[in-house]
Amino acid sequence: MVDLEIDDGLAVITIDRPHVRNAIGPDTMAGLEKALDTVTDAADAVHALVVTGTGDKAFVSGGDLKQLAEIRTEEGALEMALRMRAICDRIAAFPGPVVAALNGHAFGGGAEFALAADIRVAADDIRIAFNQVTLSIMPAWGGAERLAALVGPGRALLLAGTGEALGAYEAERAGLVDRVLARAEFADGWRELARRLACRPSREIKQAMRPGCPPREAARAFARLWVADEHWQAAERMMARGK
Repeated sequence: MVDLEIDDGLAVITIDRPHVRNAIGPDTMAGLEKALDTVTDAADAVHALVVTGTGDKAFVSGGDLKQLAEIRTEEGALEMALRMRAICDRIAAFPGPVVAALNGHAFGGGAEFALAADIRVAADDIRIAFNQVTLSIMPAWGGAERLAALVGPGRALLLAGTGEALGAYEAERAGLVDRVLARAEFADGWRELARRLACRPSREIKQAMRPGCPPREAARAFARLWVADEHWQAAERMMARGK
């Protein structure tokens, strides 16, 4: 249901429920929590994280309505929303770069799940929509705040208030998607990008970019990288080419 792969500094979490378009229910939440626990325990060995879905129809189609329909009380709805919000917050707080590989459509809660990542890479035939309003509800997994931070409050309210779906290139122009890849190149493309992030000091760069990061902390991270063997090996290769 939720698969985890860790290899050479890269962790990939895949929601594997293609029969329901990778919709998220309680069991999926439990699987995501378990996968994130494993990634956290291996934090020193994991430099970048990818979240994606199985197949080419859906990244995540939102909440699993058949499973979540069992929730009929306000307290139950609150508990579910806070649980999934906490999962998205954990993804956003991962110390290294997080890539959402949008293999298919991201609707409703799926769009919120995608926005928990730092970077969104999309196949060129996907669509993304904060369309919870079609069920007379609203984003509750942190997506409203993250959407407003990305595109501004006015555009965010327009998108979430109408449920308008954007194609991949429209989403890129709006700032919701960072890179669009042709479908034929997508599977290799997102993985190659994630591996590049995993083998470079992207974790330190992300931490320096976080709001309120003290200048001295960012400078200290740079200094640690400066004295590392990897820096001097790369510098020596570059200086040798310049001779």
